[in-house]
Amino acid sequence: MTAIRILVGSVYGGALLTARDIKKTLDAEGHTVTVLENPALEDITGNEDALLVCTSTTGQGEVPANLLPFYAALRDQLPQQPGRPFGVIVLGDSSYGDTFCGAGDLMEEALFETSARKVGDTLRIDALETTEPEAEALPWVRDWLDRI
Repeated sequence: MTAIRILVGSVYGGALLTARDIKKTLDAEGHTVTVLENPALEDITGNEDALLVCTSTTGQGEVPANLLPFYAALRDQLPQQPGRPFGVIVLGDSSYGDTFCGAGDLMEEALFETSARKVGDTLRIDALETTEPEAEALPWVRDWLDRI
């Protein structure tokens, strides 16, 4: 079974609820899942768990406030994570145009700079198309786990 750390960025709670639902489901299947609501760099530097970013997007494609300190530290310090698997689930609103799901792109870029290895495609969940992001996230996560 896989150990996973979910790095959560949430504004109104949708990404957090999605992360908690993923944890509940995967824990029941024998995986070890840690949900980090206010992640710090130390949460990823002392282990080799797979990383799953589950974040909403705020403002004009920006990282939510609770994930921003982690993001900034990651960009500033670039702790090398060679080959460490990661995936990205990002919630957004396509009416924002070019900045749709921008926080996911920022997190992906920052993790690439640490030499982490992206597994699968980013799951972009549009608030205009779904009111239950966890319903889209769970099948995606299972496929992501198969690819790790």
